[in-house]
Amino acid sequence: MDPATTDVEPKLKRALGLRALVLYGLVLTQPTAPMPCYGIVSNTGKGHVVTAVLLGMLAMLLTATSYGRMARVYPSAGSAYTYVGRELHPIAGYLTGWAMIFDYVMNPIICSIWCSKAMVKLALVPGVPFAMWAVCFVLLFTLLNVRGIEASARSNAWLAAGLGLVILLFLAAAARHLVQVRAAGGADVLRPFYDPETFSFSGVARGTSIAVLTYIGFDAVSTLSEEARHPQRDILRATVLTCLVVGILAAVEVYAAQLVWPAWHFADPETAIPQIAGRIGGDLLLRTITLALLVATIGSGIGSHLAAGRLLYSMGRDGALPARFFGTLAPSTRIPRNSILLVGALALVGVLVLDYDTGAQLLNFGAFVGFMGVNLSAFVRYSLRPRSKRLRDAAPPLLGFLVCLVLWLHLGTSAQLVGIVWLGLGLGLGVWQARGFRRPRPEA
Repeated sequence: MDPATTDVEPKLKRALGLRALVLYGLVLTQPTAPMPCYGIVSNTGKGHVVTAVLLGMLAMLLTATSYGRMARVYPSAGSAYTYVGRELHPIAGYLTGWAMIFDYVMNPIICSIWCSKAMVKLALVPGVPFAMWAVCFVLLFTLLNVRGIEASARSNAWLAAGLGLVILLFLAAAARHLVQVRAAGGADVLRPFYDPETFSFSGVARGTSIAVLTYIGFDAVSTLSEEARHPQRDILRATVLTCLVVGILAAVEVYAAQLVWPAWHFADPETAIPQIAGRIGGDLLLRTITLALLVATIGSGIGSHLAAGRLLYSMGRDGALPARFFGTLAPSTRIPRNSILLVGALALVGVLVLDYDTGAQLLNFGAFVGFMGVNLSAFVRYSLRPRSKRLRDAAPPLLGFLVCLVLWLHLGTSAQLVGIVWLGLGLGLGVWQARGFRRPRPEA
């Protein structure tokens, strides 16, 4: 063997086409994503779940366009961290990446929590406690992601097919119930979108800030820029398609659910969709939907775990985190094995000390910070820097930034406080590591 070839640093493998990227995005965001949070959004927005989902889709489509356009310029695994750092300032990029750690790491944590609770509730294996299931799911996510990117893509295809089938079963059962049991009048048909008796802007905005959880994860498509065959073309397409498909499916699902169950308040909001499934299809559909949500959440946990590893690898490679640990790839699989294993260790701790609601709020805090940063970066790149400044280039990222800011301000106070403390810790770490930011930070 030529000695020179042994010194070449391994690189991420370009193995993913548009189809694989979209499947990855769909499985990570989950076409069934509005189902677990349906009851919470309904209680918060006093119904209007469809409106919240559609408003969230608008915000995410604008943001997805910004992600895709920035990926054309910087086809890097660092995603938001890279875009903000290169376009605005390295310190801003560092803080964005630090905030996005909340998003990418909290997702596998809340997925593990939900899956563990579902297994205990279903009692498929009686006697196994929550903690044991939590450890099993964290290990599952970690082991699947250390296999390599092509194996993950094959898993995504099967998961996407299964989720599509379950959604069809739910919609078919809802349609049959509406035809056999009741005929929806005009008022009933429109009430999921707007109910004058309960509508308020603040309530819908709060509901939308939670409903955005439906789309969380679409941005992780951009973390695969270095593994896409044609990143300048396919990342934008895959990101927008992911948001659009998930948004349409989510709106149809929650619309059908609201027609079947017009009451907007749920005493047990986390199980709202299984309750509705039980009404329209009995115990069999209830268990089927619960199992489907379990499969969907497993897929989301695997994908978000993968994305978290890519983010940490990119920050380590650039020197924002210790490069010796974070900035290396496994020679055989060409994946950031150290980062993936660390995320697994953090998830193992998180599932034992956090609850689902806390983890979800922290996830949304980091996500909105990243979304605002990417929109602002796209605005600067395509509207301020070019000689020819056009409104059609300025409007989408600026509008996306403003919508995300409004939704971020409607998050829970506790989530904002904890998130700000997290940003403060990150800033302190950056000051210490870069000697008060007097030492130039490496470009992403």
